[in-house]
Amino acid sequence: MKLTVLVDNNTLIDRYFTAEPGLSLLIEEKDKTLLFDTGYSDLFLKNAGKMGKDLSCLDHLVISHSHLDHTWGLFHYIQYLTELAIENRAYKRPVLTGHPDMFTSVSMDGIPELGSLVSKKKAECHMELRLIREPVCLFPGLTFLGQIPRKNDFEGKTTIGVKQDTGGPDHILDDSALVYESDQGLVIIAGCAHSGICNTIAHAQNICNQTRVADVIGGFHLLDPPQSQLDPTLAFFKDLAPAAVHACHCTDLSSKIALSKVAQVREVGVGMTLDYKSSI
Repeated sequence: MKLTVLVDNNTLIDRYFTAEPGLSLLIEEKDKTLLFDTGYSDLFLKNAGKMGKDLSCLDHLVISHSHLDHTWGLFHYIQYLTELAIENRAYKRPVLTGHPDMFTSVSMDGIPELGSLVSKKKAECHMELRLIREPVCLFPGLTFLGQIPRKNDFEGKTTIGVKQDTGGPDHILDDSALVYESDQGLVIIAGCAHSGICNTIAHAQNICNQTRVADVIGGFHLLDPPQSQLDPTLAFFKDLAPAAVHACHCTDLSSKIALSKVAQVREVGVGMTLDYKSSI
């Protein structure tokens, strides 16, 4: 499996791409292609074009959760597919996989919409929707985790905004992730890990019946975390002993430095490519 960072908050030195506060990852495995999140704008399309990556024939599009920095690119992706159709150019209707709540509108502190700009009805005109709470295999070796159990008492407890359909606080239960079974162990691919990065990893281990972890990449949602969250997270990673950690997007510098004392933290930026060999 080849994983390429199309969008992140950072770029790599001497790589001439653009960053934004969002996340989008391209996954390629043999004859299958998958886009994980779409960032905040059309930047994922622009960076992909500069990298020579063709997004017209995606097999899968996976959304980690509804927030604007992961879903607002959906509007531009639909625009892209429509333009291909107008020009009579070949393209695929990908399968869009996500939690059933991913299209729920969320507002916060005077911000009318924090969630997806694209409605479920609009999305299903352009893609085949698979909205599911249970884990599901996307292709051999790669699994969508579904709704992640929040068993730890130190993470996954915060709410962000208000759900407009109920008027209640949004616990971001739609937050999910991917896991890939490599020959070196599990590769956990997180969007923002609102469920808790430790909960996410533990759920992936349970689903795959595998404890060894080769890599954890994505947003860990460690933004000035309280010590009551950071300390047990560090203890978890120390015991986990992953071969590598690629914390990015919503993980602040101080948290990365703290993680680097217990795990092999690596740099992440737009244009970075990682390769993993399948265990299957």
